[in-house]
Amino acid sequence: MLKWFEQVEQDSSNIVCSKVRLARNWAEYVFPSRLSDEESREMLARINEGLEELGELNSRDYEAAYLNELSELDRRALKERRILNSSILARKAPMSILITKEEDISLVLNGTDHIRIQVLSPGLHLTEALKTADEVDDYVNARFAYAFDEKYGYLTSFPTNVGTGMRATAIVHLPSLSMGKKFPAMLNDMGRFGVCIRGVYGEGRENYGALFEVSNQKTMGRTEKELADLVSKVAQQLGDQENQVRQMSLKGHRLEREDEVYKSYGVLRYARRLTMKDAMTFLSQLMSGISDGLIKPKDPCPVFRLMLGIQTANLQKLSEKPLGKEELDMARAAYLRSELPELL
Repeated sequence: MLKWFEQVEQDSSNIVCSKVRLARNWAEYVFPSRLSDEESREMLARINEGLEELGELNSRDYEAAYLNELSELDRRALKERRILNSSILARKAPMSILITKEEDISLVLNGTDHIRIQVLSPGLHLTEALKTADEVDDYVNARFAYAFDEKYGYLTSFPTNVGTGMRATAIVHLPSLSMGKKFPAMLNDMGRFGVCIRGVYGEGRENYGALFEVSNQKTMGRTEKELADLVSKVAQQLGDQENQVRQMSLKGHRLEREDEVYKSYGVLRYARRLTMKDAMTFLSQLMSGISDGLIKPKDPCPVFRLMLGIQTANLQKLSEKPLGKEELDMARAAYLRSELPELL
């Protein structure tokens, strides 16, 4: 069964994936940062027992695990695959996770909030992701009463999440647009519309892979649907602007673009050692080349899956021993050689 990130397509939308995350807290307990380990374990046992039949809601298979019992490598790999974040990774308190085999729906328990529901989807499908998240949310709330205030909405550990408790996110691929001199100023202006845009793998021109995360800044004053629609609209606008820049480039410099894409494919296909920076840069060029029809693989080539696969922890998991920096560069190149399809 394919993971959600194995289904990401290279198309003209330039939008890689969507994410909806809901932060919730059980009214019976204080926030996670104030819970003792004993109270945390008690709460986790009660929630896990109450959610044993969660799979019946949408006919999905969930796997359950205590995060503290997973190895550090496994936890870091989950972060690289966008299941966990840095705050959860750094917590030492008892935590658990429920996650589908496709890794598109997950619930992290006793992280920064008691319950964090997350839905991931390839492409721009925030409306559908929100619907799925709401269904899971209703199921959980029917069993565990949330901390909720009539005036302020859902009460969360961080004030920035109070209200809807929702963060809607779309990841957009902007290799050409992000090279423009006015791009940083454009990102800053986006705050006026209530969204935040940041690099997924770095900032500015050091954002290797040219992937950008668009998300809502505020969680109060608008409904969940309005926030999802806002993020979708901005992501679509950015994707359209990227296309305009690329089409202009193709009209005047098509040969140069083709040459760049084929060179990138050649390095990825045959290199014996690749740094993260180089691999992400070449994969970004390959992603745009496929979506623009400049290069055609024989078989489907989910470039975003490869971008996740070359991250350090996921590479380490494929190895039977710890890898040093040079060994990681060799393993990265070997992984890409084995995964890249041939061309038509």
